[in-house]
Amino acid sequence: MDWHGKTVGYAITGSHCTFAEVMPQIQRFMDGGAKVVPIVSASVLNTDTRFGTSENWLKQLKDITGNDIISTIVEAEPLGPSKLLDVLTIAPCTGNTTSKLANAMTDSPVLMAAKSQMRNGRPLVLAISTNDGLGLNASNIAKLLVTKNIYFVPFGQDNPQGKPNSLVAQMDLIPEACYAALQGNQLQPMIIERFHSA
Repeated sequence: MDWHGKTVGYAITGSHCTFAEVMPQIQRFMDGGAKVVPIVSASVLNTDTRFGTSENWLKQLKDITGNDIISTIVEAEPLGPSKLLDVLTIAPCTGNTTSKLANAMTDSPVLMAAKSQMRNGRPLVLAISTNDGLGLNASNIAKLLVTKNIYFVPFGQDNPQGKPNSLVAQMDLIPEACYAALQGNQLQPMIIERFHSA
């Protein structure tokens, strides 16, 4: 995939267990020639977990992209008028972000970036990671599935026995899903067998 001349917005929300999976995908955009604009939610900015410290993840993000991180609504707002982003991906996209996006709530830099992208009629690609994707969040995912200019990284159940409502995207398909979205296409198959536990 040739990403030369393209600007990719890469937004990360607080599914901390997937951060190690998504960082190599950001590097793939860079290796393909893209300019990558990093955007993070408050959870990413401020929360240390067993999967790593916020300081470490933010450093990785800045080191990979070479760009300052957008971490406030005020910083994200100009993305709309400037029409800077050719494609925006939210990866990982938590259930909380999915719910707010589906219900037109804009209370974070990631959601402001998404609103800006949708305002411009440009592709928004979601890599969902939510424990209630087949529970209360199912209706929100359904709303987004039929929303113009929103596309999904292929996803499936990651632990159908232990967490039957949980859905997680196949994170190593993020660049492919974004590339398809730039052509106006949903990467197929969208619903995949992802589970890894018996």
